[in-house]
Amino acid sequence: MTNKTAEVIQVPNMLKLKVGGRGGIDMAAIAKAEAALKSLSGNFAQWLNDEIVKLEAARQAVRVEGMTAQTVETLYLRAHDLKGLGATYEFPLITRLAASLCKLIDEPETRLQAPMFLVDAHIDAIKACVRDDIKVDTHPVGKALVTELEARVTEYLDAAA
Repeated sequence: MTNKTAEVIQVPNMLKLKVGGRGGIDMAAIAKAEAALKSLSGNFAQWLNDEIVKLEAARQAVRVEGMTAQTVETLYLRAHDLKGLGATYEFPLITRLAASLCKLIDEPETRLQAPMFLVDAHIDAIKACVRDDIKVDTHPVGKALVTELEARVTEYLDAAA
Protein backbone atom coordinates (compact mmCIF):
# COMPACT_ATOMS: atom_id res chain seq x y z
CA MET A 1 0.00 0.00 0.00
CA THR A 2 1.35 3.44 -0.96
CA ASN A 3 0.87 6.60 0.99
CA LYS A 4 -0.84 9.30 -1.06
CA THR A 5 -0.17 12.85 -0.08
CA ALA A 6 -1.85 15.99 -1.26
CA GLU A 7 -0.65 19.52 -1.40
CA VAL A 8 -3.12 22.21 -0.38
CA ILE A 9 -2.67 25.52 -2.14
CA GLN A 10 -4.07 28.57 -0.39
CA VAL A 11 -5.38 31.06 -2.91
CA PRO A 12 -5.62 34.63 -1.66
CA ASN A 13 -9.18 35.97 -1.41
CA MET A 14 -8.93 38.71 -4.05
CA LEU A 15 -12.64 39.50 -3.90
CA LYS A 16 -12.38 40.32 -0.22
CA LEU A 17 -9.53 42.68 -0.95
CA LYS A 18 -11.42 44.37 -3.79
CA VAL A 19 -14.60 45.00 -1.81
CA GLY A 20 -12.82 46.11 1.32
CA GLY A 21 -13.25 43.04 3.46
CA ARG A 22 -11.25 44.43 6.34
CA GLY A 23 -13.80 46.63 8.11
CA GLY A 24 -17.13 45.30 6.91
CA ILE A 25 -19.75 47.61 5.43
CA ASP A 26 -18.77 51.23 4.95
CA MET A 27 -21.77 53.03 6.45
CA ALA A 28 -20.49 56.40 5.23
CA ALA A 29 -20.55 55.16 1.64
CA ILE A 30 -24.09 53.87 2.09
CA ALA A 31 -25.21 57.18 3.58
CA LYS A 32 -23.59 59.02 0.67
CA ALA A 33 -25.39 56.79 -1.85
CA GLU A 34 -28.72 57.29 -0.08
CA ALA A 35 -28.21 61.05 -0.09
CA ALA A 36 -27.43 60.96 -3.81
CA LEU A 37 -30.59 58.95 -4.46
CA LYS A 38 -32.64 61.38 -2.36
CA SER A 39 -31.27 64.32 -4.35
CA LEU A 40 -32.56 62.63 -7.52
CA SER A 41 -36.02 61.93 -6.12
CA GLY A 42 -37.40 65.11 -7.65
CA ASN A 43 -36.94 63.44 -11.04
CA PHE A 44 -38.73 60.21 -10.08
CA ALA A 45 -42.18 61.33 -11.26
CA GLN A 46 -40.92 62.24 -14.72
CA TRP A 47 -38.81 59.09 -15.02
CA LEU A 48 -41.75 56.94 -13.96
CA ASN A 49 -43.99 58.66 -16.50
CA ASP A 50 -41.35 58.01 -19.16
CA GLU A 51 -41.44 54.29 -18.29
CA ILE A 52 -45.24 54.26 -18.41
CA VAL A 53 -45.13 55.85 -21.89
CA LYS A 54 -42.76 53.07 -23.03
CA LEU A 55 -45.05 50.40 -21.55
CA GLU A 56 -48.07 51.92 -23.27
CA ALA A 57 -46.18 52.07 -26.59
CA ALA A 58 -45.34 48.38 -26.21
CA ARG A 59 -49.01 47.60 -25.58
CA GLN A 60 -50.02 49.60 -28.65
CA ALA A 61 -47.50 47.65 -30.75
CA VAL A 62 -49.15 44.42 -29.60
CA ARG A 63 -52.56 45.80 -30.56
CA VAL A 64 -51.41 47.00 -33.99
CA GLU A 65 -49.01 44.20 -34.96
CA GLY A 66 -50.55 41.40 -32.93
CA MET A 67 -48.97 39.18 -30.30
CA THR A 68 -45.71 38.25 -31.93
CA ALA A 69 -42.48 37.09 -30.36
CA GLN A 70 -41.02 40.59 -30.84
CA THR A 71 -43.98 42.65 -29.61
CA VAL A 72 -44.53 40.56 -26.50
CA GLU A 73 -40.79 40.48 -25.78
CA THR A 74 -40.76 44.29 -25.86
CA LEU A 75 -43.81 44.38 -23.60
CA TYR A 76 -42.11 41.95 -21.21
CA LEU A 77 -38.94 44.05 -21.12
CA ARG A 78 -40.92 47.22 -20.34
CA ALA A 79 -42.78 45.43 -17.54
CA HIS A 80 -39.51 44.03 -16.24
CA ASP A 81 -38.00 47.52 -16.15
CA LEU A 82 -40.94 48.76 -14.10
CA LYS A 83 -40.64 45.77 -11.81
CA GLY A 84 -37.14 46.91 -10.97
CA LEU A 85 -37.83 50.65 -10.88
CA GLY A 86 -41.20 50.89 -9.13
CA ALA A 87 -39.86 50.78 -5.59
CA THR A 88 -36.90 52.98 -6.50
CA TYR A 89 -39.35 55.58 -7.79
CA GLU A 90 -41.29 55.27 -4.51
CA PHE A 91 -44.10 53.12 -5.96
CA PRO A 92 -43.58 49.63 -4.50
CA LEU A 93 -47.11 48.74 -5.65
CA ILE A 94 -46.01 49.22 -9.26
CA THR A 95 -43.16 46.81 -8.60
CA ARG A 96 -45.71 44.17 -7.53
CA LEU A 97 -48.06 44.84 -10.43
CA ALA A 98 -45.24 44.74 -12.96
CA ALA A 99 -43.93 41.53 -11.37
CA SER A 100 -47.36 39.98 -11.82
CA LEU A 101 -47.42 41.03 -15.48
CA CYS A 102 -43.92 39.61 -15.94
CA LYS A 103 -45.04 36.33 -14.40
CA LEU A 104 -47.95 36.19 -16.86
CA ILE A 105 -45.71 36.61 -19.92
CA ASP A 106 -42.47 35.25 -18.52
CA GLU A 107 -42.07 32.10 -20.58
CA PRO A 108 -41.22 32.77 -24.25
CA GLU A 109 -42.77 29.43 -25.22
CA THR A 110 -46.22 30.31 -23.82
CA ARG A 111 -46.36 34.11 -23.67
CA LEU A 112 -48.15 34.46 -27.01
CA GLN A 113 -51.16 32.67 -25.51
CA ALA A 114 -51.47 35.07 -22.58
CA PRO A 115 -54.95 36.60 -22.45
CA MET A 116 -54.72 40.20 -23.63
CA PHE A 117 -57.47 41.32 -21.26
CA LEU A 118 -55.23 40.31 -18.35
CA VAL A 119 -52.23 42.10 -19.87
CA ASP A 120 -54.41 45.19 -20.33
CA ALA A 121 -55.69 44.97 -16.76
CA HIS A 122 -52.12 45.05 -15.43
CA ILE A 123 -51.11 48.01 -17.57
CA ASP A 124 -54.28 49.91 -16.71
CA ALA A 125 -53.71 49.22 -13.00
CA ILE A 126 -50.13 50.52 -13.23
CA LYS A 127 -51.32 53.67 -15.00
CA ALA A 128 -54.11 54.16 -12.43
CA CYS A 129 -51.62 53.90 -9.57
CA VAL A 130 -49.49 56.65 -11.06
CA ARG A 131 -52.49 58.81 -11.94
CA ASP A 132 -54.05 58.48 -8.48
CA ASP A 133 -50.75 58.42 -6.54
CA ILE A 134 -51.41 54.96 -5.11
CA LYS A 135 -47.95 53.86 -4.02
CA VAL A 136 -48.35 50.96 -1.62
CA ASP A 137 -50.35 47.76 -1.34
CA THR A 138 -51.83 48.85 1.99
CA HIS A 139 -53.94 51.42 0.13
CA PRO A 140 -57.43 49.85 -0.19
CA VAL A 141 -57.60 50.29 -3.97
CA GLY A 142 -53.99 49.22 -4.44
CA LYS A 143 -54.51 46.14 -2.32
CA ALA A 144 -57.64 45.15 -4.23
CA LEU A 145 -55.93 45.66 -7.60
CA VAL A 146 -52.77 43.72 -6.86
CA THR A 147 -54.52 40.92 -4.97
CA GLU A 148 -57.02 40.34 -7.78
CA LEU A 149 -54.45 40.53 -10.59
CA GLU A 150 -52.00 38.21 -8.86
CA ALA A 151 -54.83 35.73 -8.23
CA ARG A 152 -55.93 35.87 -11.88
CA VAL A 153 -52.38 35.27 -13.11
CA THR A 154 -51.96 32.30 -10.77
CA GLU A 155 -55.33 30.94 -11.85
CA TYR A 156 -54.47 31.32 -15.54
CA LEU A 157 -51.00 29.77 -15.21
CA ASP A 158 -52.32 26.84 -13.14
CA ALA A 159 -55.01 26.15 -15.74
CA ALA A 160 -52.48 26.40 -18.58
CA ALA A 161 -50.05 23.97 -16.94
